[in-house]
Amino acid sequence: MKTEIYILSGFLGSGKTTLLKQLLADEKQQGRKVAVMMNELGKVSIDSDAVDEDVPLKELLDGCICCTIQDKLEGQLQGLLTIEKPEVIYIEATGAAHPVEVLDAILSPLFAEKIEVKGIISVVDGVRWLNRHSLTPQIQQLLIEQVRHADLLLINKTDELSDMEQAKVSGEIQSLNQHAFAILTSYAKAPLEKIRGLSMNGKEKKQSTKIGLDLSLSTFVYQFKKPVNKEAFEDFLRNLPDTMYRIKGYIKFDYAKYPSLFQFSYGMPIYLQENMNIPLNMVFIGEQIDWNIIEQSLNHLEK
Repeated sequence: MKTEIYILSGFLGSGKTTLLKQLLADEKQQGRKVAVMMNELGKVSIDSDAVDEDVPLKELLDGCICCTIQDKLEGQLQGLLTIEKPEVIYIEATGAAHPVEVLDAILSPLFAEKIEVKGIISVVDGVRWLNRHSLTPQIQQLLIEQVRHADLLLINKTDELSDMEQAKVSGEIQSLNQHAFAILTSYAKAPLEKIRGLSMNGKEKKQSTKIGLDLSLSTFVYQFKKPVNKEAFEDFLRNLPDTMYRIKGYIKFDYAKYPSLFQFSYGMPIYLQENMNIPLNMVFIGEQIDWNIIEQSLNHLEK
């Protein structure tokens, strides 16, 4: 049984913690075993009192999980999976986190087969969105990325907007992400069945829709069964679409005694030789990817 993971994304003050409280209350009613990871940029936790004492909580302070404390996150997540064995983990990212970077941080090849990332839920402050042009260009771009890569969008604080403003925000956000379901909310109150119905895994989407192409951001885990030829692997990399954002994992080449740790970001491959045998799992993160083709290409490498 895989542990479900939900990522709560959204800028500072958008309503992520309010949403988390509702989700935890519902999980308590369902009787499921839950854990929470909360990430704050500062040295002191602000929102940890939102989580009941009986829910395992890992706090990641003084840094963002998508860059400065990625190793710490991997260790804490592995600890939760090994010791607590929760059925579901909610990860509340900092307001400054980019969704692709958060996914990259949590999808470790060491335990990728034990988790199922259900999706990215982005909470958007409707008032801030309307006034976003007063923000710095970097913050404006971050808000757009948090919308563009979401699997479910909550347009929050709509009680502070007129009907015309609600329609304007909704139209702008849906034009940026036509594949995510967008819900207008106050106090981040969302229909929980929409959240529970999320599925981000590339192969699961294919089975349910009978379509190979994933139009939104999605992930795929591949396990090599034997060593491969390095030149053939690098040919595979050169033919990848530009929307393949991240690859990381372990691969063994036919000339090597042990596997190499492989990382791929912005089209750049990095290899680090290991000195022990490690499961040959590889994690892919991309957008508008036909995972059928990727899997067939990888299978061909092993022939």
